[in-house]
Amino acid sequence: MGKTIVIVGGQWGDEGKGKIVDILTGDADVVCRYNGGNNAGHTVVVGTENFKFHLIPSGILHRSKMNVLGNGVVIDPEVLIGEIEGLASRGFSVSEKNLSISSSAHVIKKSHIEEDEKKGRAIGTTGRGIGPCYVSKISRSGLRMMDFIKSSSPYANRLKPFVKDTYLIVNNAISNGKNVLLEGAQGTLLDIDHGTYPYVTSSNPIAGGACTGIGISPKSISSIIAVLKAYSTRVGSGPYPTELGTENETKSEDRDLGLTTQDFDGANKGNEYLQGKVLRKQGMEYGTTTKRPRRTGWFDCVAARYANTINGTDGMAITKLDVLTGLNKLKVCVAYDTGGKRIANFPLDIEVLSRCRPVYREFRGWQEDISHARKLSELPKEARLYLDALQNLTGTPIAMVSVGPERSQTIILKKKLLF
Repeated sequence: MGKTIVIVGGQWGDEGKGKIVDILTGDADVVCRYNGGNNAGHTVVVGTENFKFHLIPSGILHRSKMNVLGNGVVIDPEVLIGEIEGLASRGFSVSEKNLSISSSAHVIKKSHIEEDEKKGRAIGTTGRGIGPCYVSKISRSGLRMMDFIKSSSPYANRLKPFVKDTYLIVNNAISNGKNVLLEGAQGTLLDIDHGTYPYVTSSNPIAGGACTGIGISPKSISSIIAVLKAYSTRVGSGPYPTELGTENETKSEDRDLGLTTQDFDGANKGNEYLQGKVLRKQGMEYGTTTKRPRRTGWFDCVAARYANTINGTDGMAITKLDVLTGLNKLKVCVAYDTGGKRIANFPLDIEVLSRCRPVYREFRGWQEDISHARKLSELPKEARLYLDALQNLTGTPIAMVSVGPERSQTIILKKKLLF
């Protein structure tokens, strides 16, 4: 009996979903992308090679898997073809045998990109035409792949063999007992309906979006895994209660300069900006697609509980635990304070969220290199206590822990939730 697993981002995106999807793809038969466009990016490390994906599911690296771009994805043909050709130049053949594009997926036009560049910057969009394309889709004036490939343009001719009614591929796989993996772009707190509106994306990254973005029944889903960093990050504008330093400090930072002893000393003496800088530099927190520096902050259990509620999360995959190495003290947000009132639930009112200040619980950090740990018992006591706290404070078990970017640098804790 096969399984259908949904991988969602449990924060503001950039949680490391690419690596988690890449690991699980080894046991999957079909790998699907269900939302977003090339405003997203996944980085996968295989040995000494780095692969950056913007549209194609990272399952393409496993060669024999069928990869699907669902109807919920919006596609820039030029970008997609560039990605296909880039993979081919590195020895990964992409054909209709391992990639299918939904005939109902909408096409990003140059006019969408131009509009986004003019209007989207105010809320921190990537300027790649994603939002305007979704606007065209909802206003029923969009261009679908099934119609795009009827044109005689070189891009249309190149993509035509890939375009199919993909709902049949995915549902047949489920009916035939195959393992199906569904990956979302961005994260729960960027969801158009459930995120920090208006500082959100234009699609539904949440688990429910997997059903509408691919065309499957909710009853088909076996488990939902939310990916969260051991700290948090956010790109672009919008409220961010646990942010370390300010957005302006992050923007003005020289990304080419590494960390110094003084940076660590200042961070361990309580300088919040330097704490955020350590997380950003050690975590290489720069956008896969945009190269923008990410705002960094402590793990937010209030936001995580909200995300786990919205998604019905069965288990969490905690990534980048190794990035916390070297900090003497770690903090976890357990509640918000707003005007002297303590709240434990995530507020949907953006003005209220902007006034929220984190209520922290402190934990001891560790100095040991944990990148070689392959079992929970091989982690320092402080790291194990930190993970226990994340489970207890969010009310959700941890299924996987990542201690480095490579496939092997992963600790599996709840195999029954996986393939």
